Amino acid sequence: MPVVFRRVAVLGAGTMGAQIAAHLANQGIPVDLYDLSVDLVDKAKQRLTELKPSPIYTRDVLELIRAGSFQDESDLARLREAEWVVEAVLEQLPVKQQLWQRVSPFLRPDGIYSTNTSGLSIAAIAGVLPEEQRRRFLGTHFFNPPRYLYLLELIPTAETDPAVVAAMRDFATRVLGKGVVLAKDTPNFIANRIGCYG
Repeated sequence: MPVVFRRVAVLGAGTMGAQIAAHLANQGIPVDLYDLSVDLVDKAKQRLTELKPSPIYTRDVLELIRAGSFQDESDLARLREAEWVVEAVLEQLPVKQQLWQRVSPFLRPDGIYSTNTSGLSIAAIAGVLPEEQRRRFLGTHFFNPPRYLYLLELIPTAETDPAVVAAMRDFATRVLGKGVVLAKDTPNFIANRIGCYG
């Protein structure tokens, strides 16, 4: 059955997080975009209007992006509405692990959770989560800028439920218009290993 996410949460309003949120909003999907403060998210949304090429179809899609703070428990409680939670913070393992530990109690049990990383161990990031959440966790490596670059690497761990991988592959292909490649959880996955070799 085709997968449709009715609400997504993006953790991290930096370059990649804000643009992933924008790409989802472009498809008409409501997004909660989180960072250390709502003000940082508002600034990230403003930057989206200034980037060239534009990551947004039209300015009105920004109305689908709702700001949230990691520091505010009432904001974090909204994570229970998100059917997919994708994290896109600094490429530092401890930072990612600490954030997942912070949000873990707020995740809906039937949700899908992923990290956007260009090469960190997905299993190591997921390792801080309870077993039932680890089964719903995978890597989703978008390339910058996500609106324009076709490739998306999906990186399951040994624990990831195959149904979760299938659901993400369907959604990414059919709704986000991505060319999906399944990668093993090895350093730098496929594209960056080839790039480093080249």
